[in-house]
Amino acid sequence: MYEASVGLFVPHLRNLSGLLDKGVAYAETRKFNPAILLGMRLAPNMYDLAQQVGEACRHAVVAPALLAEREPVALPALEHDMAGLQARIATSIDFIESLPRADIDAAAERNVFFRLKNGTELPFTGRALLLSFSVPQFFFHVTTAYDLLRHAGVELVKKDYLGRT
Repeated sequence: MYEASVGLFVPHLRNLSGLLDKGVAYAETRKFNPAILLGMRLAPNMYDLAQQVGEACRHAVVAPALLAEREPVALPALEHDMAGLQARIATSIDFIESLPRADIDAAAERNVFFRLKNGTELPFTGRALLLSFSVPQFFFHVTTAYDLLRHAGVELVKKDYLGRT
């Protein structure tokens, strides 16, 4: 359970940080404010890039916290600036790496409840939370962030998304 959560989220959060770095470099080379990238979205009713990063961090933090029976770290209000998003990613990584492996590994069959933003609680076993909800949600948001940057013209390749394999 630890490897399927912390072991999965941490490297991909680092990759997400690298994607943002490449977005900043792209903007600086073309002499525009990198914050412009953060407002991009693929459709009018989709989250923008900043919100995609925010949601990826939220799922990476909440799932392991629930598995470890800990309160998730309080992330600051989402701001549309690259430094703030990089700090959010770093805080998320630091928090989930601090969670005890044994507690997460013991959570496969434990009942957990994921609280949606509207207050609705979804019941899961630890394993089901991770495999059928949090991991797919996390990758949806990371992939969408990648796609938004690619759509903006940032020169990214699959290795930027996957990291070292």
